[in-house]
Amino acid sequence: MTRRIREIQGPAGRLEALLEPPVLDGDRPVRAAVIFAHPLPTDGGTMHTKVVFRATKALASLGCAVLRFNFRGVGSSEGEWDEGPGELADYRAALDAMATLYPQTELWAAGFSFGSYIALTVGAIDDRVRLLLGIGPPVDRYDFTAVRTSAKPKFLILAERDEICPLKRGYEFYGQLAEPKELVVVDGADHLFDGKVSEVGDAIIDLLSDYKTPTN
Repeated sequence: MTRRIREIQGPAGRLEALLEPPVLDGDRPVRAAVIFAHPLPTDGGTMHTKVVFRATKALASLGCAVLRFNFRGVGSSEGEWDEGPGELADYRAALDAMATLYPQTELWAAGFSFGSYIALTVGAIDDRVRLLLGIGPPVDRYDFTAVRTSAKPKFLILAERDEICPLKRGYEFYGQLAEPKELVVVDGADHLFDGKVSEVGDAIIDLLSDYKTPTN
């Protein structure tokens, strides 16, 4: 069952959030604490977007605790849309909250569309984050420089018929990333993965079910 987190204090006020508990067998520890960012608010993106919901469930099935939240001005989150800088700050606040909730657990940064830009950018820079997961990254619309230069493990899920991030550009972006990295393409999917949402969950499980974070 999803548990509501009533207070994440963001820089512009309270952020509405939901915490998905991990699915665990026996005494198995929580695998990772994931902070998941949603698509562009001005296009209707929220933490309830289908891809975000399905990705959250897939990550939880792998033993991850997953925090999804609404950016400022979305749902009951306070503040107003800030065209990126404020949303980056919101994500950092959510990351801090998850680090407090799971102090002994490694952190993963994940997001869909605009949320992938936010999550991967913050995650690439923050030393606490050990893994980056991006779904449908709009690489022509935002600056992914921090991600391109990051040595952290990177996992991408692309849509074959993405009208916002054409597959050719997605492949080019992937080619620019440092190892380690891995890629899945969802056949026939558009940017929102309409009719293909379940395949996003399957892709996450395929990418991460056997993944082990390298030890330094």
